[in-house]
Amino acid sequence: MRNQTMKWCMLFACMSVSLFACKKGRVEVQSESENGKVKAWETLIDGTSFANYTDFHAKWNYNYPWGTDHNGTARMVGSSTNHNQIYLSSGNVLTIKATRLSSSPGNSTSNGFTNVPIWYYSGTCHAKQQVVINDQFPSYTISGDFAVPTARGTWPAFWITGVNSWPPESDIMEFKGSNTVWQNTYDGSWENILTPVSNAGSYHNYKCWYNKINATDVECHYYIDNVWKARHVMSNSVNKPMWLIINMQMERDSGSPGPSGDTFYTGKNVTMGRERAF
Repeated sequence: MRNQTMKWCMLFACMSVSLFACKKGRVEVQSESENGKVKAWETLIDGTSFANYTDFHAKWNYNYPWGTDHNGTARMVGSSTNHNQIYLSSGNVLTIKATRLSSSPGNSTSNGFTNVPIWYYSGTCHAKQQVVINDQFPSYTISGDFAVPTARGTWPAFWITGVNSWPPESDIMEFKGSNTVWQNTYDGSWENILTPVSNAGSYHNYKCWYNKINATDVECHYYIDNVWKARHVMSNSVNKPMWLIINMQMERDSGSPGPSGDTFYTGKNVTMGRERAF
């Protein structure tokens, strides 16, 4: 009888624990849903946008958002009918080619750089999808595999910058005439992390995770080959749309004179995704 009683007690205890665990699980899930913590991941650029020109044109525009010129001695050249400086190849690869000119066609037309002579034709593209970090989309991840030139005068980059104002800016990858990659954040002052990259002319992955930390500020976590390198804070960047840009400028910050022939910069597996909070 004692054994039978003990069996019933143990059975009742197990059922109670099981019921409590189920109830607790339901309450936690409800609570997360009610508080808006259940998030969905949205892929905006999935890594296949360089597969062909139809896919490329669906996700990317040629040149800078503001035109063909910027802060270096290269003028961006590219369109749906002109792939001399920016083109696709097998393996879902984007290639940007910088070509030295025999004479300068004039100076940069970009604001603040009209004293800079143009000596190269090069290429750039920017994503049609803008980055907007806010309550609805509190975090983004942007990633790409790139093989870069490191000769003096070469200035390849993978970055985001403000649509309506500058700052903000975040440089996920920037090489300036050496094998050192710069990962930078600008919000009125600069934060930089500099990392030597062995064999930068072969593919390496460069990535940043952006996360809203309060009503105005965003934290930027930079990675190389999935190894975390730094955390920066990009202040006053919430609800500010930003462009994603892939480009190769020349000379200026990367030194001069630059290469006398053609220079190549390639990328693949470029992705952009975000978390949706509601």
